[in-house]
Amino acid sequence: MRTDRLDSVGNTTKALTKGYAVGSAALAAFLLFGAYIDEVRNYMPSFEPVINLNKPEVFVGAMLGAMLVFLFCSLAIKAVGQAAYAIINNVREQFRENPGIMAGTAKPDYGQCVDIATKAALRKMVLPGLLVVGMTLGVGLAFRWLYYAGGQLPTAATGAEVVGGFLMVGTITGILMALFLNNSGGAWDNAKKYIETGAYGGKKTDPHKASVVGDTGGDPFKDTAGPSLHVLIKLLSTITLVMAPLFL
Repeated sequence: MRTDRLDSVGNTTKALTKGYAVGSAALAAFLLFGAYIDEVRNYMPSFEPVINLNKPEVFVGAMLGAMLVFLFCSLAIKAVGQAAYAIINNVREQFRENPGIMAGTAKPDYGQCVDIATKAALRKMVLPGLLVVGMTLGVGLAFRWLYYAGGQLPTAATGAEVVGGFLMVGTITGILMALFLNNSGGAWDNAKKYIETGAYGGKKTDPHKASVVGDTGGDPFKDTAGPSLHVLIKLLSTITLVMAPLFL
């Protein structure tokens, strides 16, 4: 009982500290965004330090930035489910092959589950990482090509300006999503613990079953997708700053 209450306090504390982490990522992204604009102007003095969403190309790039955040979150949450499913299958296999585990006469091989979780943690984040890098480069280079293929019209947006919109909206969406995932995940976890104290009928009731379902989604929200977005926000700014000359 006491550990459950301490765990609930820990979840709330983590949600608060993750808010500070999101704030630091937002501040870093803001400063790097300014550095990106300065870097572009160093290579292209005619570039106006304005991201004009009224240009169709910039607006499309901005929507792609928002889409990147949601796609990244979906991949991270899906990775948790796949890893958990692999561990469940391993546990069932151990029970089936070694009946002594259920009888209490033999110990399970915990190392197999640890090995599955460790490998999944590394492998499943390769695709989201490549997605961030590849999509940023793809947007910048694709719209750079369109800019020059269209004859460099005065009303057209350069690849650098499109990437600026991509970065700006991606950062804003990432910050809001990180706050949502961190707080909603902790709330669902604490709701289950609150019901398990006896509220709303306690365990083995319909409210408790519903809270378990909510907590199943809350854990990857607050422990995987939410914290990963902090890295995404900073990574987007860093990539665009380093690769800025390629988008001109």
